[in-house]
Amino acid sequence: MKPSDNHKTESRWRVLAHGIDARLRNALALACAGALLAGCASMGPATVSRDRFNYAAAISESWKQQMLLNLLKIRYSDAPVFLDVANVINSYTLSGEANLYGEAAEPGRGDQFLGAGVSGRYEDRPTITYSPLTGSRFARSLLSPLPVSSVLYLIQAGYPVDIVLRVTVSSINGMENAYGGLGNSRPGDPRFFELLKKMRASQDAGGMGMRVKQVGQDQAVVIFLRPISDETRAGDLQDMVRLLGLKPDARELNVVYGSFQANDAEVAFLTRSMLQILTDFASDIDVPARDAEEGRVYVKPRASEEQAATKPLIRIRQSAELPANAYAASRYRDQWFWIDDRDVVSKSMFSFLMFMFALTETSDSQAGAPVVTVPAR
Repeated sequence: MKPSDNHKTESRWRVLAHGIDARLRNALALACAGALLAGCASMGPATVSRDRFNYAAAISESWKQQMLLNLLKIRYSDAPVFLDVANVINSYTLSGEANLYGEAAEPGRGDQFLGAGVSGRYEDRPTITYSPLTGSRFARSLLSPLPVSSVLYLIQAGYPVDIVLRVTVSSINGMENAYGGLGNSRPGDPRFFELLKKMRASQDAGGMGMRVKQVGQDQAVVIFLRPISDETRAGDLQDMVRLLGLKPDARELNVVYGSFQANDAEVAFLTRSMLQILTDFASDIDVPARDAEEGRVYVKPRASEEQAATKPLIRIRQSAELPANAYAASRYRDQWFWIDDRDVVSKSMFSFLMFMFALTETSDSQAGAPVVTVPAR
């Protein structure tokens, strides 16, 4: 090889090495700048809107399915099981690495090379804690009668008095409500349903209200009756007083828990437990005729004329396939049981049932409302 050729080869190598060094410096500068920018940005805020609503929707949907499934279990005489979502913790990890490397060797050695590498990792680690409803919490939430004050607060909040009392009480001043539970099924006292109509009319006319009264060291909720100028509405109020067995000029009524009143200025509510409410709702679930014929499910007695006049508060249907218009659905015993999304009354009553269940929960450090924790860094 001529000396001039060697000189040209070395010149080309210097140019190549210079170009490699320049690209290497530029790439390293860009990698460093990207790393600095990534360190300044935080992925936490961007996850709030997604995680908050996604978890809220998932918990709400699972709550509906669990409530419907437990109604089905009660309908088939199975033991209901409630599992609360006690805690939700979600942890994110995002990491990345970029590197470039190169080497410039003597001409002719054949080991000149330029390399680049990029690696990254993304991790989403949700940790969900479930708390079963057992022991004392089970007794308080399902077996204890609803406090009379909670029932009255619902009425005071504007819920229809006839719906609230039909769901939550077994009797008022000895007049029995209807009940569909096994071993204690009854059509109810016709006077009870007449009383509910009169109370609803009085509520709509503003003739009935509640207030808290101080009685010694305690507070008591009382019902007060306001005179009504309209003759028809006034007649409804008088009929309500008559059905309750109160004195005609009664204006303030003490409300107590019990089966019967002690005097003519008292209203006795025998409230139901949450398990009784669930059992009553479950008794109206449609079931396959085969299950009823084979004795797999309790069959309610044929409705009397008085009971037939009182329609079920909720309709839960059954079918072999899941319909597309289901508001809430659960598969049980190879059948789909569901509430039609177009059935506003059933949807409202199902939501009210879940709300009533929430009312029975007491403050407990180990079983509070679900908490979603998402570390943001």
